[in-house]
Amino acid sequence: MTKHTDHLIVISFDCLSSLDFPILEELPHFQQFLRKASICKNVETIYPSVTYPCHATIVTGNYPKRHGVINNTLLQPGRPSPDWYWHRRYVKGTTLYDEAKKAGMTTAGLLWPVTAKGKIDYHMPEIFANRPWQNQIPVSLLNGSFLYQLDMNRRFGHIRKGLNQPELDDFVLESTVYTIKAKRPNLMLIHFTDLDTHRHLHGFSSIEAHAAIQRHDIRLGRIIQALKEANIYERSTIIALGDHSAMDEEKAIKINVLFRERGLIDVSKRGKVRNWQAYCNSCDGSAYIYVKDEKAKEIVQTLLNELLKEESNGIERVLTSKEAADKGADDHAAFMIEASKGYYFTEGLEGSFIDRITAEDVKERRYTRACHGYSPEKADYTTVFMASGKGIRENVIIPTMQLIDEGPTFAHLLGLHLGETDGKVIEELLL
Repeated sequence: MTKHTDHLIVISFDCLSSLDFPILEELPHFQQFLRKASICKNVETIYPSVTYPCHATIVTGNYPKRHGVINNTLLQPGRPSPDWYWHRRYVKGTTLYDEAKKAGMTTAGLLWPVTAKGKIDYHMPEIFANRPWQNQIPVSLLNGSFLYQLDMNRRFGHIRKGLNQPELDDFVLESTVYTIKAKRPNLMLIHFTDLDTHRHLHGFSSIEAHAAIQRHDIRLGRIIQALKEANIYERSTIIALGDHSAMDEEKAIKINVLFRERGLIDVSKRGKVRNWQAYCNSCDGSAYIYVKDEKAKEIVQTLLNELLKEESNGIERVLTSKEAADKGADDHAAFMIEASKGYYFTEGLEGSFIDRITAEDVKERRYTRACHGYSPEKADYTTVFMASGKGIRENVIIPTMQLIDEGPTFAHLLGLHLGETDGKVIEELLL
């Protein structure tokens, strides 16, 4: 295949929504970028619309049931902090960065989800210390490019304050700018989470979220400037995108509390799950329900049908395993449930079935103010795609596209092929 660009820079602004576009158009660096960019203001995300499945979709062109990353977190019933789908081994099939590497291209990945232990030349994976005995820096070093990360930490580690934002994204930005100038990668995948973090903590339209968008504008400007200083700007393609939107919530639903009451989950006196027949695995705005046998499935189905009758229970829809699979979600779950507007699911086992979220809850990180994971069919829930540079037509407006289309389009730009994918190349964008 013909290569259409020498350097593809993919910048994921986590939780950037179509509703943010009017703000972007007023910010100086986005405004300048958009003068020649081709855009789609209505990108349909995937189900469940959470970060790790979304980013695996972006680099594979496939739905979660096909690439295998069906949620952010693994099914680990009762664990206060479940492990995430951090590692490349969870992705079935090939990826954009695998194909680039095979073609002899230089690759870089900074906090791109589901890449730990992946074969990326300059690699700072998104993974965090999830055991009391672990330390963040060694965990990162051992799962990415050891010497590269040591160098980035030596140069810019003073900026970071653990996983806090905006300092984490500021650290990623400085590492990105340095990597562009020093390494000039052919493919660079960058993941910024500042906006997502502040929407979770403060709400979709909060002052804090707006400030994060303004910081992202500065980050975009710095990256473009770095490409110019590296003398590769004219040979580069810049992609700025979101992975999903978000919605505010007021109440948290704990389905596992009801499962426990019905004897489907056995919890020890110390609060640990000893055994379970049914379990609600949260995707925030949606959730998977897993069962061990047909008897448990019948009990769960009866319970869910009862809950659906009362609007105040916060469940908008119950999907069968087949219906979930038809939407690209995990077909191993017995059911998938969708939260109503203003609600979201947690895996809590204690207390009442539904909690009203208070300021104290958010402060103590028990619950959040906004989340995602909802069905792509929810109103005002699309994300955005913006592309400019080598190989891209100027000022083309794509009315609608899907997240699954991004990977095949990126592969085409680099003269690569991802094989048979759920998504397609957006030909209208390309020269």
